[in-house]
Amino acid sequence: MGTTLLMALALMLVIEGLLPFLAPNLWRETFRRLMQLSDGQIRFFGLTSMLAGLFLLFLSRL
Repeated sequence: MGTTLLMALALMLVIEGLLPFLAPNLWRETFRRLMQLSDGQIRFFGLTSMLAGLFLLFLSRL
């Protein structure tokens, strides 16, 4: 269990690092736009992301 969690965290960090490595200007512009969103909009994106992740985990267990 611990190894799987560590591998998942490592994969997440690799994926998260792709955009700033490959397109730093796009990454910077994305964060500028994020700063203009309201808290409710950011929470909605976070909730949507968590639900999508849970759905993918559910599908991977089938």
